[in-house]
Amino acid sequence: MVKNTKDNTQKYWWVKHLIFALAAAFATVLLLFWMLKGITRHGKTLEVPDFSNMTIDQARKVARKNSIRIKITDSVYIPQLQAGQVLKQTPTAGSKVKKNRNILITINSLVPMMVKAPDVVGYSLRQAESNLTAANLRVGRLKYVPDIATNSVMGQSYKGRPLIPGTSIPAQSEIDLSLGLSADNCWTRIPNLIALPYHRVKSELTYNSLNLDRIVFDATVNTYADTLNSVVYRQEPQPTIGKSARMGTGVVLYLTLNKELAELNRKNVVAKDQVKDTTSMALPKDTQVEELKETPAQEDETEPSESNDDQPEL
Repeated sequence: MVKNTKDNTQKYWWVKHLIFALAAAFATVLLLFWMLKGITRHGKTLEVPDFSNMTIDQARKVARKNSIRIKITDSVYIPQLQAGQVLKQTPTAGSKVKKNRNILITINSLVPMMVKAPDVVGYSLRQAESNLTAANLRVGRLKYVPDIATNSVMGQSYKGRPLIPGTSIPAQSEIDLSLGLSADNCWTRIPNLIALPYHRVKSELTYNSLNLDRIVFDATVNTYADTLNSVVYRQEPQPTIGKSARMGTGVVLYLTLNKELAELNRKNVVAKDQVKDTTSMALPKDTQVEELKETPAQEDETEPSESNDDQPEL
C-alpha cells in the first residue's frame, strides 16, 4: 500500500513542477507589468500649458515647472512681434502628455533677416508697392504733399528718417512714402472692408490711397495664429459710395474670429449703401438748384460753405 503511494507520487512529480513553473511565470509577468507601469507612468498625464505670446525664456521656465520640455523646431521673422516670442506649439495647449514630453515650438527669430531697400522715388504708388513687396518689404504710412502728380512717390523713409536705396534693413519692415497730391485729384472712396481677412486689409487700404490708423482685436483674438485668421467686423469711418474722403485719410479697423458676425455686419452695410444709392437716384435733378435759389443772398455772405469746412486739410 505504501509502495503504491510512492509510485503515484513519483509518477506525478512533473505535474507539481509544471504548476510551480506556471505560478512563477504568472508572478514574473505581474512583476514586469507593475514595473513597466511605474516606468512609463501609464495613466498619469500632464496638461500642456499655453506658451503662445511668451518669450523663449519664459516658456522654458513654465515648461520646467510642469515637468515637460520644449524644443525649438522652426523660426520666422515678424518685425511687429517681440524677438523670441512663441508663435506655434505642438501639441497644442490643453493636450494631455506624459512627463518629460518634448513640446515642439516655432518662435519669432532672434536675429532679423536683412534685405536691401529699393529706390521707389518717381514711381506710382502701385508700382512702389509692387517693388517693395518683391524686396520683402511693405508699404507703411502714406504722407501726401501738394504736387501736380497725384500718387507719385516723392520720397521714402524708414522710422522717420530718409531711406537711402541699397540700405540694409530688416525684412518685412514698413517703408513710409511721401506722395504728390494735386488739388483737382485728391479724393478717394472708403471701401467696405467688413468681413475682409486680416492679411488683405493693408493692401486694400493702400490701393485706395488710405492709411491704416489702428487695428483693434476683440476678446476672441489671443494668439498670432488668431490674428492671421481674424476678419474685420467694424470700421471707422464707414464705407462711402463715391469719392468723398481725402487721400491719406486714416481708417480704424476692428477684427474678430467671429466670421458670422462679420458677414452679418457686411450685409447690413451693403443694404444701407443700396438704400442710399437708390435715394440719391430718386431725387429730382433740379432739387439742389431750387434750394440754392430759395436761400437768401445775405446768408451766403455771412456763413462759410459747409462743404469746405467738412473737407479735411492736407
